[in-house]
Parts: sequence; C-alpha cells; structure tokens
Amino acid sequence: MPKDKTESHEKIIAAAYDEFLHYGFKDASMRRIAKSCGMSASGLYKHFSSKEDMFAALVAPAYDDLINAFYSSMDMDYENLDDTSIYTAWAGNDEIIWIIEYIYQHFNAFKLLVCHSQGTRYENYVHDIAVLEEESTKRYFSKARELNASIRMIPDNEYHLFVTTSINAIFQVVEHDFSEEDAISYAKHLNTFYISGWKSLLLPEQNA
Repeated sequence: MPKDKTESHEKIIAAAYDEFLHYGFKDASMRRIAKSCGMSASGLYKHFSSKEDMFAALVAPAYDDLINAFYSSMDMDYENLDDTSIYTAWAGNDEIIWIIEYIYQHFNAFKLLVCHSQGTRYENYVHDIAVLEEESTKRYFSKARELNASIRMIPDNEYHLFVTTSINAIFQVVEHDFSEEDAISYAKHLNTFYISGWKSLLLPEQNA
C-alpha cells in the first residue's frame, strides 16, 4: 500500500474511533469522519464500503481473537478431560481474569462493542458468545458423562440464562468504565462467585 494511502487509512481509523465512541453506530456520520480526515465522503468509501464495514474493522480483530482464544481454551479442556478432572477442573480456573485482562489490552474496541454496537451485526454479542459457551460446554459434559462423571442436568432454557448472565457480568466493567485495576479485582471476585455456583449446581455429590 502506498505511504500516503497508509497514512490516510490510519487517520480514518483514529477519526472513526472518535466518531463511534462519541455518537454510537447509528448516529455516527461518515461525512464528519471524512471532514476530520480532510477528505471527501467519496474518498472515505474507497477505504470502507459502508459505515458498518468501518465499524467492523475497529471491532472484529479484538473480538475475533477473543473468540479464537476461547475456543482454544475449551478444546484444551476437552482434550485433557479424564475420569477425575471434571471434579477438579475449576480449581485455579482464571478464565474470567484473562478475559478481562485481554479486554483492557483492546479497551476501545470493546467499548465500541459493549456500548455502541446497536444497529450492527455485533449488537447481540452477549447472546452469540453465550451460544458458543453452551455448545462447547455441552460437548465437554457429554464426554464427562461417557467417563461416568455425575453431572446434574439443567433445563436448556435455564442453562442459557445462567450462561448469558455470566457472560454479561464480565463485560459490565466496560460499560461502567472500571479502571483496569478495579476490573481485575472484580474479575477475581466474579471468578470465585461463579466457580462456587457452577460447582454447586452441576456437581451435587461434591457438596455432600
């Protein structure tokens, strides 16, 4: 890519972040973005075919990497599952902590996702992540049952609500503008809260 086009692209990205963070997706203006970059709206469309494509360019890299990391973690848990690990799998689990650490490494992208994505294909991100979590966890539990682990069955509609609530709780730190230090502290408490809850709900014999 020629140098001048690269510099223009970088200016557009910076201006787009400012515009979407201030106005949200629906009220953001391609004309304002173009004006702040010193270019015409038609010139802007040479870089992005639509306002939503521009929004996606800001959100997708961080969001997709988080989803891929989630899948890798679940695949590793699945591969390492044996007839005893189902009862110890939550010991030392720091999934919520590393998710929040990752969010703060890409905070602007997640601020757009959490607070300004209404009207885009990302607006149902909590539901979409919850569905992935449910599918992966059910696969994990199915293997655990094959290994004769005793896992309590939860109605699908209840399980969906529990998972959705837990996913939404993670992203609340973004909506409420927690500092990274406060967010990590919250993550540790949330981790403890949900580990205890899931174990009580799913592994009843461990509470005898």
